[in-house]
Amino acid sequence: MRLGVLDVGSNTVHLLVVDAHPGARPLPAHSHKADLRLAQLLDESGAVGPDGVAKLIAVVHEALQAAEDKGVVDVLPFATSAVREASNADEVLARVQDETGVELQVLAGEEEARLTFLAARRWFGWSAGKLLVLDIGGGSLEIAYGIDEEPDAAVSLPLGAGRLTAAWLPGDPPDPDDVRALRRHVRAEIARTVGEFSRFGAPDHVVATSKTFKQLARIAGAARSAEGLYVQRELKRESLEGWVPRLAGMTAAERAELPGVSEGRAGQLLAGALVAEGAMDLFGVETVEICPWALREGVILRRLDHMGSV
Repeated sequence: MRLGVLDVGSNTVHLLVVDAHPGARPLPAHSHKADLRLAQLLDESGAVGPDGVAKLIAVVHEALQAAEDKGVVDVLPFATSAVREASNADEVLARVQDETGVELQVLAGEEEARLTFLAARRWFGWSAGKLLVLDIGGGSLEIAYGIDEEPDAAVSLPLGAGRLTAAWLPGDPPDPDDVRALRRHVRAEIARTVGEFSRFGAPDHVVATSKTFKQLARIAGAARSAEGLYVQRELKRESLEGWVPRLAGMTAAERAELPGVSEGRAGQLLAGALVAEGAMDLFGVETVEICPWALREGVILRRLDHMGSV
């Protein structure tokens, strides 16, 4: 059957269309994206303003039309931190449902971490052993650890690349004092969670998902996305530590010239790099392997599992 996952994230609204059935690997058939930057449309009270709601509704309409055009049988719609934390989240959700018929499921941060972990586990298989999974989104950082398909520990921290850029790095290029302040903040937040994971012992395999990690791996020399899903891509902490000061000295336009870095993401790449570096350092990780699957695939896999058990 053909399924669509509609992901209303902090940066983008992304419809992923896949051909899938229980027990089979979901095969991507179509991708439709819109850069909405919902996290940046919040007003001083933390609410999504009228313009932001109108833009969201328009983008959801476009995604539904794309799903219909591609023959999607069922759309699985969800929203993450930008909607979850908006002070008028209930109002936004009601407007979207009234005007589009879409009932967005708001995922809790821990559920995001669990679904992303499921996707990584299915991608790498049981032979990967104990997995530590890191995922940097626009609004939050998810961390999960475990040996089964359900992680033993899963947390979500307010350390998304878009959120941190807006709150901590107003300059272009950023002021060095602001960069140092953000670095301290990121590491203090991550350090508070390390003990929750360290009691389970060292992971056998450390995995990173998300656009931020993919772009950091690419500028550090990993294969281009055009070379396919099955090419192994890694990011070494040593390489990342060399790139952080270079990124800090660049404007967003200069970062956008780097290989694999999109113009829309260039502004928040430094904040993402500081989070990635902090997480790898504090968890004692020398190398992460980039996983092509993440939250959207986790949502699909969970749905297929439920279908298979009916």
